[in-house]
Amino acid sequence: MTTADKTTEAKMPEAVITEEMIASMKARAGVDLRIDHSVNNEEATRIAVTKFAGGVGDINTLWSDADQATGSDYGAPVAPPSFVIGCFSGIQFGWPGLGAFHNATQAHFHKPVYWGDKISATCRYDGFTGPRPSKFAGQMVTDHFVNSYRNQHGELVAEIDWQVVNFERGSAKSRSKDAGKPELTLPHPWTEQQIQEVEERVLSEQPRGAEPRFWEDVQVGESIQSLTKGPIGLTDEVAFIAGGGTPIPRLKAHAAALADYRTHPAWSFRDPVMGSSEPIYAVHYNKAAANAMGVAFQYDVGFQRQCWQIQLLTHWCGDAGWIVDCSSQYRGFVYLSDVVTMGGEVTGKSVTETGEHVVELTTFARNQRGADVMPGTATVALPTREGSSPVARRARTK
Repeated sequence: MTTADKTTEAKMPEAVITEEMIASMKARAGVDLRIDHSVNNEEATRIAVTKFAGGVGDINTLWSDADQATGSDYGAPVAPPSFVIGCFSGIQFGWPGLGAFHNATQAHFHKPVYWGDKISATCRYDGFTGPRPSKFAGQMVTDHFVNSYRNQHGELVAEIDWQVVNFERGSAKSRSKDAGKPELTLPHPWTEQQIQEVEERVLSEQPRGAEPRFWEDVQVGESIQSLTKGPIGLTDEVAFIAGGGTPIPRLKAHAAALADYRTHPAWSFRDPVMGSSEPIYAVHYNKAAANAMGVAFQYDVGFQRQCWQIQLLTHWCGDAGWIVDCSSQYRGFVYLSDVVTMGGEVTGKSVTETGEHVVELTTFARNQRGADVMPGTATVALPTREGSSPVARRARTK
């Protein structure tokens, strides 16, 4: 009997939240975690930056054209703000046997990352909230993490706060089967004409580039340009991983992977068709893994979605604008085959205590079913006609 004959369902460890688990995790709050096994990039080489930008689908040539970047207010070749996510994003930590979803991120950007910079990341576990009941999964808890990124000069270039919901996987699976909601058709049944229309829209959405977007010209209530992703395919997920996206831990093969899985059984599961040991992270490209997590189909990565929001903002603000901070919530799943259209609105304008001119925005990310799968907010500093740009204020002088 072959592996495929035995079962068609992948199985992952299942557990319920216990008092012992809660006590163990409380004792770890405030600890700086060991993250060596999940660091993907340490140096912003030309190839690393261009691979990362390509892996998130960012076509802004500011990140790949050294001459363009040198002629901009950055004064030298530079990486997109989201590049730090390709250095280190997150890890699998604690709560053995529970399922987990990354559900929210708050990013703060302080300084540019230039080609050649060496980035050192740290991750602190700030504890959890809960447990609390859930209609989806019995009991759940939310972990809180803080990532910090410094360059070779010891300068803080970015901080990312992120949250992960941990849930009782067995309960989630049983509840998802009995939810009584209409089942989605997955993959989504696009017509060829619909796909062509989406792809034409994708190709038409260009970054603002070198033309400044001046603070004086922006009006509260105005909409920002759109950014479309999809239909999302397997290669889109693979490209994100290859560009430094979030295998947690890093993906390995053969003996290197098997040795890790024997040491950390919670990192992997047995693929019911291939018979191979696969990482839990495979939920993003392996249907059996997604099903074992209680989800109908493969789905995107939380930090990947965050990179899309950052691209939306850099496309809009132009090469002289600066994303001060942005936050987003990941609501529902973005399945492979989905199309997500992002946009937003200016909700405020102000001048900070340091004299920087900023705008506040709300952002959205709607799928083809009309659901906002990533509501967010952002603060963006813009150049003025009379002063220096926010990029020039942060550009390296040494």
